[in-house]
Amino acid sequence: MSVDRRKFFKIAGLTALSLASKPAFEVFAEGVDPVDSTATIPPPTTQPTGPLTAHRWAMVIDIHKCMAEHGCTKCIAACHLEHNVPDFGNPKDEVKWIWKESFGHAFQEQENEHLHEEMKHQSVPVFCNHCDNPPCVRVCPTKATWKREDGIVMMDMHRCIGCRYCMAACPYGSRSFNWRDPRPFIKEINPKFPTRTRGVVEKCTFCVERLAQGMPPACVEACTAQAMTFGDLEDANSELRTALRERFSIRRKAALGTNPEIYYLV
Repeated sequence: MSVDRRKFFKIAGLTALSLASKPAFEVFAEGVDPVDSTATIPPPTTQPTGPLTAHRWAMVIDIHKCMAEHGCTKCIAACHLEHNVPDFGNPKDEVKWIWKESFGHAFQEQENEHLHEEMKHQSVPVFCNHCDNPPCVRVCPTKATWKREDGIVMMDMHRCIGCRYCMAACPYGSRSFNWRDPRPFIKEINPKFPTRTRGVVEKCTFCVERLAQGMPPACVEACTAQAMTFGDLEDANSELRTALRERFSIRRKAALGTNPEIYYLV
């Protein structure tokens, strides 16, 4: 059945008016997880200063400063609280964005029998390396994971189909899979960040939601030892580049060609 131009524009106009009468959030949030969309978002405590931007985001971790705070897990706690990471209480179902590994396990290619004894037993924080050449991106069939222009390797949990190809491709074990519904195991829900569902993969995203508000990653802000430096790798005058010039640094499994952008000062 054909519709003449006058009738078409009349119908289109009525449709636009009906959409305009609805709140903008309702128009664009259809299909969004109801648990997340109904969360009450408290007003910001500070005025935003504008988003933080960089040509290539990277992080430097000073292992010696981290060693000085023996047993400290503030960065892990801050990250997991910020991103609603569940605590299942068992290693089989464990979901983690930041965790600690022994130096020997994290840097197998760096370990040797003459390594300083203290370093051998030191644990270091590890997480997604936001590789410049990320194998996880290449294997994802739905493009649920991709690399932004500023180098951050992103994860869209709504687009993820749970195939776990990215987990198999990642040589760092930086991704976790939700074998169970994580929501009942979140101790304190942060309404500013979406919760996930069973059957999806998740990982560190360098706190892109905080960067957009002009704030550093939660782990950096929480580190009282100031062992973490976050900045623009392409800015020669940045604090990050200064640290890399003045100290010797290593990266995890750099020989694989992934070009990880987490640097450890030793």
